[in-house]
Amino acid sequence: MADLLGEKGHLFWLGKKCCFGMPEAGCPCSKKTDYSCENVCGGASRAALSMSRRLRCALQGFDLKALLLLFIGVPTLVFVIYAHGQKITYFLRPLWESPPKPFRTIPHYYHENVSMENLCKLHGWGIREMPRRVFDAVLFSNEFDILEVRWNELSPYVSEFILLESNSTFTGLKKPLYFAENRHRFKFVESRLTYGTFGGRFVKGENPFVEEAYQRKALDQLIRIAGISDDDLLIMSDVDEIPSGHTINLLRWCDEIPEKLHLQLRNYLYSFEFYLDDDSWRASVHRYQAGKTTYAHLRQTDDLLADSGWHCSFCFRHISEFIFKMNAYSHVDRVRFAYFLNRFRIQDVICRGADLFDMLPEEHTFQKIIAKLGPIPSTYSVVNLPGYLIQNADQYRYLLPGNCKRERG
Repeated sequence: MADLLGEKGHLFWLGKKCCFGMPEAGCPCSKKTDYSCENVCGGASRAALSMSRRLRCALQGFDLKALLLLFIGVPTLVFVIYAHGQKITYFLRPLWESPPKPFRTIPHYYHENVSMENLCKLHGWGIREMPRRVFDAVLFSNEFDILEVRWNELSPYVSEFILLESNSTFTGLKKPLYFAENRHRFKFVESRLTYGTFGGRFVKGENPFVEEAYQRKALDQLIRIAGISDDDLLIMSDVDEIPSGHTINLLRWCDEIPEKLHLQLRNYLYSFEFYLDDDSWRASVHRYQAGKTTYAHLRQTDDLLADSGWHCSFCFRHISEFIFKMNAYSHVDRVRFAYFLNRFRIQDVICRGADLFDMLPEEHTFQKIIAKLGPIPSTYSVVNLPGYLIQNADQYRYLLPGNCKRERG
């Protein structure tokens, strides 16, 4: 014990080493120190020592494992969080966000050989003497092919088509009025079309959902200009959320249907080859009421009509259209790295059925997250798809199974 006492009987403990007397600041010397450290502790030749020898002395009191953790482990952890933080957050989502309230799903009865009167009766509804008028209202960006499929699917049942486009994306990027330039493609609805434009606000740094809300509010005004009346049916959905024609026909003929009704759509990604699930619900149909009905793209009721159409997200012909939407829509924050926009990467992702943004599934239970991990498996059924798509299969080959290659555009 005497060996551990300094000249004045004090013991100085530094980590696993000790100095006798009053050690100089920062000196981790021990009784068994090396020559260079003795010189520093002694102070006689401190100025003469090289930087490397000083560093050796300074590090002598540190544990090697601690140094590796500090200089390798910590930077690695920071990089992993930066590169995959979103995945970590999405995987842990069930811990911090509860699942939404379940919908009250209404069974959907349909067969082409069953009369409309019987179909309405099967749903617990009566039948009308005359069908309601139907108004289909959409915001348009650049989805020409999907719009053509949608309007041909709905054309026999819709009284008025309403389309609003802006010279601004939701993210504030300037864009041409694409529909106005290509209006000739849609002559088959010209007599039933109410078309309007919205001047972009171009507010720098603004949340994209703010611009989206302004455009949806403008669409609400355009619907009134189109001449809608109380008890007319109003379809509220994005262009790529396509209600089936027989669903709209059912709702316009049946009496006593709910005032608001969400439509359960089959979720597809990139084409009708990659079927994801049947969890798309934002599309809705409303019995219009002046002063009460407002155009929105969110949950508005608990009622959900099962198997009512298709949602084909990012279903584009050209790679350039993918890049445009990734930069233009409200979830632009998902483009975390510039290489996400690489044309070759996008083509590879499409053919694998993987996620464009390298994200985990947006689910609220670990069971569903794990079940959906990895690419979407291909499906080869083209049964119960939009009729216009099948009739014009050669024109829309890229939307059908086995045709994942896209044009550069």
